[in-house]
Amino acid sequence: MSINLVKGQKIDLTKGTTGLSKLVVGLGWDPATSESNGFFGQKKEIDEDIDCDSSALLLNEHGKLAKFDNVVCFYNLASDCKSVKHSGDNLTGDGDGDDEQISIDLARVPSDVHKILVVVNIYEADERNQHFGMIKSAYVRVVNAANNQELIRFNLTDNYSTMTALITGELYRNNGEWKFNAIGEGAHAARIDDLAERYQ
Repeated sequence: MSINLVKGQKIDLTKGTTGLSKLVVGLGWDPATSESNGFFGQKKEIDEDIDCDSSALLLNEHGKLAKFDNVVCFYNLASDCKSVKHSGDNLTGDGDGDDEQISIDLARVPSDVHKILVVVNIYEADERNQHFGMIKSAYVRVVNAANNQELIRFNLTDNYSTMTALITGELYRNNGEWKFNAIGEGAHAARIDDLAERYQ
């Protein structure tokens, strides 16, 4: 049974479980619709064409990126160790279900990686004058890849207007086990490289 998390909540993923190693982190979002007055005062809906990009940052015990390959995103689809892999870029966010997925094999994560930070950016946000106030129904979830069972879900419900990046959550080591922390913080970083610089 899936557990719905609230902002700031932490939960054990592997403690007390047997054989849980391969996970899928699914991220989803939809463009918010707005209304404007058309001809003769008629209302018409306008959809914003927003391209969101999910990424994973593999951080060491000091919360820093050890190397470039520790940024897994649309232009670098797998970490050098192959423990973290990206599903590829989804340009629209349309449709039901996950828009992008990040696969994680916990057994293959190198010992010097202590956190896997999961983030989302809006591509060319500054150039397009876009922000996460134009996005609705954003969420992050963790699924057991072995049986496709959803373990946890975190719906991002804060007001993220003016923010161009979301730090959704992190998987982190704790006493030999893995936990998930529901972060849900907004940030100003139009590109994943801009956000990654903060962890160098």
